[in-house]
Amino acid sequence: MSKLPIINLQGKSAGEYDIADELLVYDKGLQALQDAVVRHRANCRQGSASTLGKGEVAGSNRKLWKQKGTGRARTGLRQSPIWRGGGVVFGPKPRDYSKQQNKQEARLAFRRAVSEKIASGQIQVVEELSVSEGKTKAFAKLMNDLNVSAPALFVTLEPTMELSRAVKNLPRVELTTAVNVHTYQLLRFTNVIITRDAMSALEERLQRAKGGKA
Repeated sequence: MSKLPIINLQGKSAGEYDIADELLVYDKGLQALQDAVVRHRANCRQGSASTLGKGEVAGSNRKLWKQKGTGRARTGLRQSPIWRGGGVVFGPKPRDYSKQQNKQEARLAFRRAVSEKIASGQIQVVEELSVSEGKTKAFAKLMNDLNVSAPALFVTLEPTMELSRAVKNLPRVELTTAVNVHTYQLLRFTNVIITRDAMSALEERLQRAKGGKA
């Protein structure tokens, strides 16, 4: 059994949370983890960059000056890439950067990410997460009471509206649910704070991933 520290809203120790070692994986999954990160970052790219080529720049076919007799270099269209405002040579065009990863590898990557966080002591379980009002100041005080600093990821079962509003303006702090938390989030944040209920849901998710069902 691996043990995770449980703290209350005052930052005091409130016991330990046991998680079965069979749900964790340390002997494989590094390549799957790498692929999951690359896939997530690639899928975040819009791929909307676009430039105009020589044939797409607006302009006439008029020759700017006669071919000979001016003492200047010969020239053709105003849309030529050598002119300012002309077409772009081999410029970017809209493209799809998205990548795929099969479900089995994605499940393995998620299990390895959770395992690494537990092994490094970067996951803490809190009895609950709540603020009296949806103010950034209130959540900042809560983080101070929990002795948690950014970057931090807070995972709940179902966040309240007040909690979501309070977290929104804090830099390098995110709030998610046990169902939606993904591999890249776990790796990106140094501190991961999970409520007891969310940890139970995450444990069930790990169990399904182990069995190849989620």
